[in-house]
Order: sequence, then C-alpha cells, then structure tokens
Amino acid sequence: MIDRSLDLDAVHAFVRITELGSFTRAAEVMQTTQAGISQKLKRLEDRLGCRLLERTPRHVELSAQGAAFLAHARELLEVHDRALMAFASARRRLTIGISDHVAGPELPALIARMNAQDPQLLIDVRIGSSGKLLESFDRRELDTVIVRLHAGRTDGKMLAEERFSWFAAAGWQHRADEPLPLATMAEPCGVRALAAQLLDTAGIPWTEVFVGGGVAAVVAAVVAGLGIAALAPRMLPLGCIDVGPELGLPALPRLPVLLHSRVREGRARDAVDALSAAFRSAARN
Repeated sequence: MIDRSLDLDAVHAFVRITELGSFTRAAEVMQTTQAGISQKLKRLEDRLGCRLLERTPRHVELSAQGAAFLAHARELLEVHDRALMAFASARRRLTIGISDHVAGPELPALIARMNAQDPQLLIDVRIGSSGKLLESFDRRELDTVIVRLHAGRTDGKMLAEERFSWFAAAGWQHRADEPLPLATMAEPCGVRALAAQLLDTAGIPWTEVFVGGGVAAVVAAVVAGLGIAALAPRMLPLGCIDVGPELGLPALPRLPVLLHSRVREGRARDAVDALSAAFRSAARN
C-alpha cells in the first residue's frame, strides 16, 4: 500500500516560507536552520510530485502548483488544530501570550472580562517579550499572542497604535554633562532597541542605569528616580512626567498592538474577541 500521507511539519514550513517570503526568516520563526527548512520543503514537493516554490537569488515565488496548494495547506493546518481542540478536556484551555510592553496595569480587569465571557474557559496567560512569544506561537505552543510590532513580520491584526514617550519621576533632574540615564527592559526588547537607535541617531550620549526583567520593574526604577524610560503613558502611575520635550529628545513613534491568533470559532474565539476589544480600548485611552 502506497503511503500518501503528508508531513504536517513540512506543510507548516511551506506556509511559513510563503507568508514570510524567505527561507531564512521561516527558519528563524520555526527555530531551525535554513537547510532544515529546505529539506522539509523538498520532502513535501517529493510527496506531491511537483515544485511548489520558484527560488531566485532575491525572491521566493509560488509556482502555479504552489498557489493551488496553499489554500489547502492552510486548511489542513486549521483542521488539524480543530481536531486537537475537539478532543481536549471538557474545560477548554486557552493559552495566551501577552507582551510585557502591552499587558499593563489593566491586565487583572481584562482577565476578569474574559472569565465573565466564559467561566468554563481555563485561561493560561504567559507574559514575555514579543519576539519570544511569537516564536512560541509559531511552534503552536500558544493559541493567541498580543504583541508589539516585530522586525521581519508583516502578519497579525492591528488592534491599536499606542503613544510612547520619555518618562521620569516628578522632580527628577538630568545633569547636562552626563550621559542620559536609561531604565530599560532586558534584551531582546524591541522598545529598548528603538529607543537606543533614536538616541544614537540624534547623537545623544546615554547609559543604562537599570535593566529590568519586566515593565513593572522598569516603572519602579523610574518612580525611584534612577533615570528615564521609553514607556506608554498607561504603564506609569500619576506623577510621572514626559521629559522628552524639555531635554530635546527624539520623538518616539506610535507603536502598534498586534493580535496573532489561530482560534477561529466557538467560545474561545468569543473570549479572544473580548480581550482584543479590551486592549484596543486600553491602548486608545
């Protein structure tokens, strides 16, 4: 009997290459090597008996057969996920990753809102950096993630754009003859990288005086008067002030809050929609 089954990991690799337009970026998000991604694709092409992608030195393009197979590939992965969910325990678990720069002080109220939407839903929330959470999402370890924009990614649904500024404690003073003291998140952190790039481009000397494992720790360092930090206003208690204009610091752009989710239907989807609406409101306000 001829085995005509498809390797789901190879199908996943094909979809990732197509979405990201690069073997290298697909390898990064799937936590493997470019050679490993190429082997997965070759295995899938050999099984289907056709070439799915056309490779050039600069581009990766779908062949006619690849374009025809792409919708089926996505459907296959979605059916696989639904089949697993159908045989999950009676109390459905929803695993959500939320970027530490997104979670904020509203998180308890947002979780309560999700629980009110479906008290039988077991909510598993993970807090971390956007990059690490996206890697877990791509490995299908998380059902949904809400993150900041991540370099190299063009997918995800925008929930809101949020203002960022340079904040310090009331009464904090900076000596002009010293480098600007920054309180930052530990690497990798997209907001940290952006802040450093803007200061370097503006020719403003700076130094890290505090590195926190989370936004709450960075906020504590700001309130304690150790230095300034690039943060969204809703992360800070009353009394902290925006010192950017006074110090002539470069303006920080509005940063998007993005939703990535493979939850498509049922009560879990209703809970994700409720959480998305709540974050949209929190970021805009």
